[in-house]
Amino acid sequence: MLAQHQPIHLPYSRITEHIVGDQIGEAVSGTLYYVPFKEFERVRALPVPPVEKTGLFAALCRINTLYMIARAGSGHIGSSFSSMDIMSWLQLNELRIAPEGDEVSPQDIFFSSKGHDAPGLYNTFIGLGRLDFDLIHTLRKLGGLPGHPDIATPNIVTNTGSLGMGVSKAKGMIFANRLRKRSGNVFVLTGDGELQEGQFWESLVSAANNKLHELTVIIDHNKLQSDTLVAKVSDLGDLEAKLAAFGWHVSRCDGNDLAALAQTLAATKNVTDKPKVIIADTIKGKGVSFMEHTSIDSDVEFYKFHSGAPSDEAYVKAAQELIDTANAKLNTAGAAQLELETIIRPAAVLPENPQRLIQAYSNALIEQARRNPNIVALDADLILDTGLIPFQKEFPDRFVECGIAEQDMVSQAGGMALQGLLPVVHSFACFLSSRPNEQIYNNATELEKIIYVGSLAGVVPGGPGHSHQAVRDISALGGIPGLTLMEPSCEAEVAMLLDWAVNQSAGSSYLRLVSLPWVIPFELPSDYKPQLGKGVTLTEGKDAVLITYGPVLLSAAVQAAQSLREEKGLSVKVINLPWLNNIDAEWLTREVGTCMDIFSLDNHYLVGGQGDRIAEIIAKEALSEKKLFRVGIGEIPACGTNPEILKVHGLDSASISAVIRAKLNK
Repeated sequence: MLAQHQPIHLPYSRITEHIVGDQIGEAVSGTLYYVPFKEFERVRALPVPPVEKTGLFAALCRINTLYMIARAGSGHIGSSFSSMDIMSWLQLNELRIAPEGDEVSPQDIFFSSKGHDAPGLYNTFIGLGRLDFDLIHTLRKLGGLPGHPDIATPNIVTNTGSLGMGVSKAKGMIFANRLRKRSGNVFVLTGDGELQEGQFWESLVSAANNKLHELTVIIDHNKLQSDTLVAKVSDLGDLEAKLAAFGWHVSRCDGNDLAALAQTLAATKNVTDKPKVIIADTIKGKGVSFMEHTSIDSDVEFYKFHSGAPSDEAYVKAAQELIDTANAKLNTAGAAQLELETIIRPAAVLPENPQRLIQAYSNALIEQARRNPNIVALDADLILDTGLIPFQKEFPDRFVECGIAEQDMVSQAGGMALQGLLPVVHSFACFLSSRPNEQIYNNATELEKIIYVGSLAGVVPGGPGHSHQAVRDISALGGIPGLTLMEPSCEAEVAMLLDWAVNQSAGSSYLRLVSLPWVIPFELPSDYKPQLGKGVTLTEGKDAVLITYGPVLLSAAVQAAQSLREEKGLSVKVINLPWLNNIDAEWLTREVGTCMDIFSLDNHYLVGGQGDRIAEIIAKEALSEKKLFRVGIGEIPACGTNPEILKVHGLDSASISAVIRAKLNK
């Protein structure tokens, strides 16, 4: 048991550098504290008013949310904390839950559209006994709780994480309820950064036209998006007037004041002829003084607790403050202080000399921009994650922050290109390849040159889950005329391929970047220079040819080739082929030579990956005697730690070795 004012001491501490937001982080080491389920049961049984009880419940959930993210090494503290009071009130006091199998009684639905507050949402379910308590230890682990909500998790009613879809999903649910004559309200929580997505505004009109009074949207208006103030990126202006103009009933309250929230929700129940929206003014990071966005100079600072785990020192301070707050509330209620449970985590073993492709890209882009004044950079609210802070500092007039609005960003780039600039467009690969796909195609039809840079590419990091695992971007972009897709294998190749895209390519390019620091067991030949459609051999061999790209799979391939040589006496030729949709047929035929067995590895779905291009060439060049074996993603990718995800999808070195061994034995 931890006394109210007893300080927490960690046996080991270190400060982790924020390199790339959501996907890079280390689990906190030392003593971690969490609230056991019996304490939630005790709080829920206290004879106190609903507002007081919900405040206590939310305080306990914040402790466990911090624990969950600290243990996982990643997650979203700021958004989980700002919305915790809203989620707790809805679940404890508003939602009507019909018994299982009951199709007659009212059934209310609640979900968060933004998805970043998943750790907070999970902990409300856990505190209510609606999720197995042991899942508190499994955030972002295989078989555990995914980084963003997924319907495979009990009580999650729709997948979120890709922004802007929530109101539309809710409208569909209400249509189904009306058709089935099932009563029930739908509550949707959105973020204010999310309001930059066009789909949100598209979804408002028909909801009003159809008088969807069952729908209540609550905007977690914490004033910040990923990195900075919403007002600095795309100011929402008079939000109340805008929403009212769409025909919605609009209310506003302090979303962290439970009494005000309760009163506002109660008043909306009298509205029976239109959908309702509550602008809930909140504080990002609410509950921990130094994590609250109001504690920073947001005009000059980036918000540090949007994503990723806190440092060991920050965890100590935050946990103590949250525990003190909970104990003070218990004292007011005349109840005993918290009994906490702990785990001890050792310090993480950090990889030695990893390749950091985002940093290499950041440096290479600045070098190109110094030589070419027409280069401009566009960003989709991911300046920390895409390595653009140095570019913005050196070229402030050539940097455009477009916010969470990928379609708008890409079309802006098209206009810039038509006027003689060379736009370089940045976002996560999962969003850049899909949301503005039509706009990228439209730009391609104008035959101007644009460079698209999609980071967070591939199946790892596995923690954020399938909404953020870019494993369909090659297929989504590969057929666009004049667009060359590339993925570098190491820091040196990043600079080479960017140079090719800027100075040699006549058309547009898509640079696919792995965001994780990665230790690679190979080096490019000293005389290597990229040539369109041609790769480079990393290890020689005659029994099989293995073709792939990028640091993750090339590392696994080289390690697999080494183990096959040492254990089975097999020699496997490993080729780095950075060109994803444009392969030189003559080169490939020559490189394969007399070898009969070819293996392609895709950090992508099998359909539409590089392996498809290889298969086309084998067919066209009448190489029917060759056997092509393809390894890649065959199903929706799992969520978990990076080693777990690579293994479960057969992309680790041991799995690759096993596939090659089995095929060659046959």
